[in-house]
Amino acid sequence: MPTYRITMERSGATFDARDDEPVLLAAERAGIPMPSSCRNGSCRTCMHRLRAGAIEYTIEWPGLTREEKAEGLVLPCVALPRSDIVLGPA
Repeated sequence: MPTYRITMERSGATFDARDDEPVLLAAERAGIPMPSSCRNGSCRTCMHRLRAGAIEYTIEWPGLTREEKAEGLVLPCVALPRSDIVLGPA
């Protein structure tokens, strides 16, 4: 099962996430604090900016507008890594 390195741009913290594990859950498993609430892609509490890398969502359309997606905003609670990624503040 592939794993990817996740880097939090602001803090410099890094952790590994399996390709079948939402980024938020991998952060929690690694002891990296990340704000969250609903954990299903609707509340937007966990929103970050994808600075580098690729993700795939576990749901068809998470709680982001088309424009926000185009700007690189992501919801880690429903995002599966598809490469090493860097997350910055929204």
